[in-house]
This record gives sequence, C-alpha cells and structure tokens, in this order.
Amino acid sequence: MSKALIIVDVQNDFCEGGSLAVEGGAAVAGAISEYVDANQQHFDHVVATQDWHIEPGSHFSDEPDMVDSWPPHCRARTKGAELHEDLDPEYIEAYFRKGQYTAAYSGFEGVLAPEDDVPTGDLKAGASVPEVLDEDAVGLDDWLQSHDVEEVVVVGIATDYCVRATALDAVQAGYNTTVIAALTAGIADDLEGVYDELEAAGVEVERD
Repeated sequence: MSKALIIVDVQNDFCEGGSLAVEGGAAVAGAISEYVDANQQHFDHVVATQDWHIEPGSHFSDEPDMVDSWPPHCRARTKGAELHEDLDPEYIEAYFRKGQYTAAYSGFEGVLAPEDDVPTGDLKAGASVPEVLDEDAVGLDDWLQSHDVEEVVVVGIATDYCVRATALDAVQAGYNTTVIAALTAGIADDLEGVYDELEAAGVEVERD
C-alpha cells in the first residue's frame, strides 16, 4: 500500500502579506517543511496543490462575501500563486493546479502541471506552457491511483475550505484519509466543527 502526503495551497496569497491571507499560514509552511524533512521516509509520494486562477468568474468579487466569493487571489503566473518560500519543495514530485476558470476548493479538482513548468510560477527560459489544459490532463485521483496510493495525509491552507474539501473528496474516493490539524491554518477562529464534520465523514483528524 502506497501512502501520499497532499500539501494543499501553501501559496503566498494565503499567507501573511497575501491578498487573502490566513493567519498562521507562513508558520504552517515552515512546519510542513520540517515535518516532511523528518518524515519523508514514511511517504511513498508527496504532492502539492495550487490555486491557479485565470478567469474564475464569480469566485472573484470586488465586494466579496468571504463565503462563496473572495478578493482576487492566486492568479496564474503571479507572485501570489507561487508556493510560500518557507515551503521546501525538495520532496514534492507533482503539482496539481485548480480553479483556472471556476471556483475550486478540492485538490481533486486539480490537474497535473506540465513537467516543463515549475511550481514557482516562473517559466524556464524559452518555455511556453498553455494555460488551457487539454481534456487528457491528469487529475489528482488518476495520479494517485496510477501510483497505487491507498492512504493520504492532508495538510495545508485553509483548514475550513480547501483542506476540508480535499479531505472529504479523498475519503469519498476511497482513500484512507488523515488530516493533521497542527499542519493546517484555518480562517475560522473555532475549527472544532470542521474537525467533527471530517471525522463524521470518515476522515481521521489528528487534533492539536
């Protein structure tokens, strides 16, 4: 049985100083790096997801309700979409980008970034990568299945949105799923209800 760590949306715009900052985001970026460095031998694969918005419609708003609509964030190929500098990408072997033309909370809505692209949002010299991904693009579930993954651990930002959605989709897809609360940062002050929901759905939550 293969085991994968899924690092969700640890991007500049979701950390302090970003356009949609989550308190504690930068600290979580560093904590995930330390965790991976100390525990990478326990995982067969490490992957990361990125919000990668181009024209996501009503997901962006000048008057966001902060529930279904948000200030513009993580625009493709901007600094805000880059992984936070405190997240060490050494062990990350695949990146899944989501939300190009719609709202996308779950990493399972993401598609595999091209091999000739890089997670920072900066292209290699002379490279040209299309933003409109074709219908044969590989999704996260397909990738995990092709690597015989049966167990996933989910960490990242934000606990009550993209981490939650990714974990719920993971358990729905049949993966043994764990969320490590200490390696997430949430928008809400009280996340106990989120943890309860995840546990009720079959997710194991390692609480603080």
